[in-house]
Amino acid sequence: MTQEVLVKESNSVDPEVMRLITWNINSLRLRLPLLQKLVEEENPDIVCLQETKVPDPLFPAEALTALGLPYQLYRGMKGYNGVAILSRLPLTSVANTPNWCSREDCRHIAASIETPGGPVLLHDFYVPAGGDIPDPEENEKFAHKLAFVEEATAWFTETPPARSIVVGDLNIAPLEHDVWSHRQLLKIVSHTPPETERLNAWMATGFQDAMRRITPEPTKLYTWWSYRNKDWKKSDRGRRLDHVWMTPDLMPGLRDIRIRRDVRDWESPSDHVPVVLDFDPA
Repeated sequence: MTQEVLVKESNSVDPEVMRLITWNINSLRLRLPLLQKLVEEENPDIVCLQETKVPDPLFPAEALTALGLPYQLYRGMKGYNGVAILSRLPLTSVANTPNWCSREDCRHIAASIETPGGPVLLHDFYVPAGGDIPDPEENEKFAHKLAFVEEATAWFTETPPARSIVVGDLNIAPLEHDVWSHRQLLKIVSHTPPETERLNAWMATGFQDAMRRITPEPTKLYTWWSYRNKDWKKSDRGRRLDHVWMTPDLMPGLRDIRIRRDVRDWESPSDHVPVVLDFDPA
């Protein structure tokens, strides 16, 4: 089923509704013009990025401030990984988050945002992709991925979330209709049972799948299409690797979630597309 893409010019019609975008940008400096275009079209309050691929000393803070996002938290490294939260609203960095798998590899950042209904805790994650072989004994990257998700599950179990949102590239498509072919991808990394079972256990620590609240199964939802597909739109072999989870206390404020599928056709695009969340945090 083809996804419809609705584009709103601004979120200023209802000032109580906050707009958040999450996007694996696959190199922030390379795709800064695309981010500028997206911000101009969507007028977000908050932007969460993954795979920024920029060390902190080279982070383009001034350019992002010029886009109207002066409050910035980022954690990056040269050439790989990297996460950032950019905002029109003041951010408070959340300290003492785990050093996942003891790697210091810039895959998570968290912020507290003040709202009329109280603070909202926002987590931005970039989960390891896991390589190509879905066997932790043969593939260290896959073992790392499983361990990362297990650690996140344990941490949120010990620190039960409230008024919290998890967004990001979680690199797992958990549901049958989150991939172009459930049967053919069951043994492909990102949709294997060891991954989907662990991701569901993580979500069950206190979150709900906001994207599927807006668009339930069996509608297909994808946020990623491989660069290997020359005509990605025609083949449409996508996967929903990017996610928005919300705690039950925030779900009544959920207004809309849209996948900006059209961004995959922009010049020099990321292989992921942005996901736009509108919610009332009261």
